[in-house]
Amino acid sequence: MPKLKTHSGAKKRFNLTKNGKVKRAHAFKSHILNKKNTKRKRGLRQGTYADVTNAPAIKRMIPYK
Repeated sequence: MPKLKTHSGAKKRFNLTKNGKVKRAHAFKSHILNKKNTKRKRGLRQGTYADVTNAPAIKRMIPYK
């Protein structure tokens, strides 16, 4: 089989855990931060897992991670 291309955007945004879950960061933390309160911004710092319905598609985009 030929090698598969990794999706460049996905490789920067997602990681896989040892159990096969897809780790991701929260969105809405890059700009327009004045109107967001401190508690909300602090919560956005935490990582989370991608939804199980999206995980197979993400895993196909990052085959070698």
